Amino acid sequence: MEIDVLTLFPQIFTGALSESILGRALEKQLVQVNLLQIRDYTADKHRTVDDLPYGGGPGMVMKCEPLYAAWEAAKTRNPGLPARTILLSPQGAPLRQEKLEEWGRALPGNTRLILICGRYEGVDERFIEECVDEEVSLGDFVLTGGEIPALALIDGLVRLLPGVLGNQESTAGESFSSGRALLEYPHYTRPPEFHGQRVPDVLLSGDHAKIAKWREGQRLERTRQRRPDLLAHKNGELVVNPRSLW
Repeated sequence: MEIDVLTLFPQIFTGALSESILGRALEKQLVQVNLLQIRDYTADKHRTVDDLPYGGGPGMVMKCEPLYAAWEAAKTRNPGLPARTILLSPQGAPLRQEKLEEWGRALPGNTRLILICGRYEGVDERFIEECVDEEVSLGDFVLTGGEIPALALIDGLVRLLPGVLGNQESTAGESFSSGRALLEYPHYTRPPEFHGQRVPDVLLSGDHAKIAKWREGQRLERTRQRRPDLLAHKNGELVVNPRSLW
């Protein structure tokens, strides 16, 4: 898999991409992340990437020209590999596990992602209309830029790739996995008792059918308590709300 990141602050990525699971995935060449400094694609001596908004208003707007030049360089670097361009923006659709799984199935060997990290008040709309395939948000809040959302997207996507986690079954029952939009069941490990709290007896029973049933019930109950917006009632039963899936 290849991921190109267009950013004004590539140093934000270097630490995170060198540690833990992401670092090992890069070392094993299971994924390639290319960081492009947008200022390198400016044409003036001041390396200008932003300007005042037409019509007035606060802040600055990212200019079309350097963004387009950086985007074109990323897209043509490997012309045989189709690229999908994503702008990290609070105006985008919320990033969901189902979308990460979709990209994970489609990307290896077939295509790649170009991530645009917005800054300031936003990006010139003409660049978005011409170059961006979709906009993605982490949620209903605003950050100083798209770098942290881009890192979150990379982390969530890369860990789904074959060989990254070693045991791919470890992602099967996670929160929101497989498009079910349910939270994960609670986990326990040794010792069997801690500060007067015991591990549920069913987990010590060795009965895998009972354990699976208990875990499924816990997923549904935990989702009902913490994220009722993910559920709906159908024929008197709680089911996954189709509107919670993207």
